[in-house]
Amino acid sequence: MVWAMISMDTPPPIAAAVVDEAALPEPREANVPVLVAALYDEAPVGLRQRLLNHLLRPVGPLALAAVATGAFASLLPHGRWSGAYAQLDDVLRIRPDQVLDLTRYVQQKSPEMLLRLPEIIASSPVALGTLSGVLLLTALRARQRDRKPARG
Repeated sequence: MVWAMISMDTPPPIAAAVVDEAALPEPREANVPVLVAALYDEAPVGLRQRLLNHLLRPVGPLALAAVATGAFASLLPHGRWSGAYAQLDDVLRIRPDQVLDLTRYVQQKSPEMLLRLPEIIASSPVALGTLSGVLLLTALRARQRDRKPARG
């Protein structure tokens, strides 16, 4: 599943013995939403919940009903709007492809939220033990370095 998601917008992986480092894409060019969805697919429930709740912070009520064909609409609170929060049972029904759609939305609306994901990833030994977690952390840290203004 992970390789299928990672390769959605990238060429298929090359055998390790033939890899030319110059031919590998730069980490900042990685497809971050695909890597987030792959990490969500591999992660245990607790980490999935932390990822989801982080991604849901900038999402408003209208977007909850629209993103991923309404997969997140059930997270709309019954009372006054104060934000969406995913419970453990929500995590069990939300699929990686829906997280991919959510992450693409967040990347457009509030890209700085994705740049805060390394805090979540780095604090989880489980995330750092997955290929998608390491690739995502590397890509996001490369983007953070690129965004910092040069001091002179």
